[in-house]
Amino acid sequence: MTVTILFFQIALPLALLGWILLLPSGSATGLLLQTAGVAAFLFALARIAQWALPVWWLPWAYGALWLAIAVAVLALRPSIAGLPVWPTGLGWTSAVLGAALMATGGWFGAQALSGRSPPPVEVVEIGNPFARGQFLVASGGSHPIVNAHMRTLDNSVERFRPWRGQSYAVDFFGLGPWGLRARGWRPADPAAYAIFGAELRAPCSGVVVAAEGHWPDYEVPDQDMVNRLGNHVILRCGAADIVLAHMRQGSISVAPGDRVDIGNRLGEVGNSGASTEPHLHIHAQRPAPDGAPPISGEPLGLRIDGRILVRGDRINGADG
Repeated sequence: MTVTILFFQIALPLALLGWILLLPSGSATGLLLQTAGVAAFLFALARIAQWALPVWWLPWAYGALWLAIAVAVLALRPSIAGLPVWPTGLGWTSAVLGAALMATGGWFGAQALSGRSPPPVEVVEIGNPFARGQFLVASGGSHPIVNAHMRTLDNSVERFRPWRGQSYAVDFFGLGPWGLRARGWRPADPAAYAIFGAELRAPCSGVVVAAEGHWPDYEVPDQDMVNRLGNHVILRCGAADIVLAHMRQGSISVAPGDRVDIGNRLGEVGNSGASTEPHLHIHAQRPAPDGAPPISGEPLGLRIDGRILVRGDRINGADG
């Protein structure tokens, strides 16, 4: 995981930016393809990758660097109009590579943007589940490229059926000083993560149909693959169940049968269940049939504070 992140989120973007700066194409067509291709690829990478590691604002820094380099490269030439229109010899290499980057970035970037569309199911409107703090969407949206949960829509995979209700879930990381999600690259102590202990409130008015709070909070990256929800609360709000999972041991302040209003305290974010690091998992579903696994109901979409949240989006807690 670390090697993949270092390559795709640091080494590759810097290499592409260095390519424009140090080896600009000698033709107008080649230069335009080169700069546009890098821009398209960096845009797609910004929308697809999880930027909790190393930091959420790094794609913006790459965008600023791209703009500065593009201006600098053009400024070093008397006029782009003075360049030959078409590349010659090895100049075709950068032109073809630029075109390939533009096509790849355009294709994947368009798919990522399509994840902002409402999913093809009923969408449930809920409020902000966080009391305070700043949070980054790790997975969310209506396309698998930005929401890993959507793989459970595949009914042909038997092991996905007990989890089908979470197919349009949204996962959140916390953001601390300088936009960092944790004190360190991947510390073992869950308390080192900005989201650990964040207060959760009811995002809708309803009845508590399930609440468990005795499961332990694991060190990173350990997890419980059997009790996947870990400590959790399930609220029945109208015809939908809202599931909040991976909560902190001993923090849950409601019990089955309780009625809650929007804004009532539910507990805190933890690192219980099938969670490789502290985060909040929240999803909407139809109530599961009697005797069925609790998150096997038909999946529903979520609109939180009026937004379809997609990987890379940020929200602040309701108290600012």
